[in-house]
Amino acid sequence: MQRDAALALMHEYTASESLRRHMLAVEVAMQHYARNYGEDPERWGIVGLLHDFDYERWPDPPDHPLQGAAILGELGYPDDVIYAIKSHADYLEDCPRLSTMDKALYACDELAGFITACAMVRPDGIHGMRAKSVRKKMKAKGFAAAVPREDLIRGAEDLGVDLNEHIQFVIDALTTLATELGIDGNRSD
Repeated sequence: MQRDAALALMHEYTASESLRRHMLAVEVAMQHYARNYGEDPERWGIVGLLHDFDYERWPDPPDHPLQGAAILGELGYPDDVIYAIKSHADYLEDCPRLSTMDKALYACDELAGFITACAMVRPDGIHGMRAKSVRKKMKAKGFAAAVPREDLIRGAEDLGVDLNEHIQFVIDALTTLATELGIDGNRSD
């Protein structure tokens, strides 16, 4: 299981630049959490990178993520990677989040998207962003309305981390890839 092959697979199935960036954002957040927990950053990163690779072709539940899981199985991806990807879908009742990797993916998925949306409306992008400003945006029902706020809260709870600390952790992770994610703001450096 190598990142180059996972990235090629993601590109093969995903044309949308915004969806690609989302998967890259979740990848980097997962890598940071893996290091935090003493786990394998490459393995966790691949889970983040591939968690939505099937979404454009099969956006409807339960096809997403089951179609992708079947493809990953055929390609020989490890069972725990496939399971983590399946477990990020709340509607798959037979795939509860069990491992820390499963819980981290769920906790990072929607939050990475929400933080990205927050960064897009700031002149400095993600630079200097704090959890407090993200929490404020969470209260604005019209902002990034498609992101269920309860999922953001539940993700941190399931992972066993304070919500503010979790938000800041993911902000810090995404900051390391700000240019590639398109959330660098008006910076020219």
